[in-house]
Amino acid sequence: QVQLVESGGGLVQAGGSLRLSCAASGSIFSRNAMGWYRQAPGKGREKVATISSYGGTVYADSVKDRFTISRDNAKNTLYLQMNSLKPEDTAMYYCAAFRGTTAVLTPAYWGQGTQVTVSS
Repeated sequence: QVQLVESGGGLVQAGGSLRLSCAASGSIFSRNAMGWYRQAPGKGREKVATISSYGGTVYADSVKDRFTISRDNAKNTLYLQMNSLKPEDTAMYYCAAFRGTTAVLTPAYWGQGTQVTVSS
């Protein structure tokens, strides 16, 4: 059974920082691409950032130069460092795992999400 458990969300003022973490079950992590997605109220789910099994990263234009995705394979943990947060970053953030080593098609596994709220 694959499990992804996010943590680190919360309420922060605009301009502040948060770091999200995603703990993954061991069999799924080191060989799989991972990603962070978000969904704001009334909007569709948006890809925020992805990281391949070898460390290659891709970011949405809206978060480039502010967010950093990283992974620690020894700890089976995915991170999202979010700096210079804006009110429009407010959303539920989801950790996701892909079946392969690169982030192609849609993720196969999803976490339950962690809420990020940025006040103006």
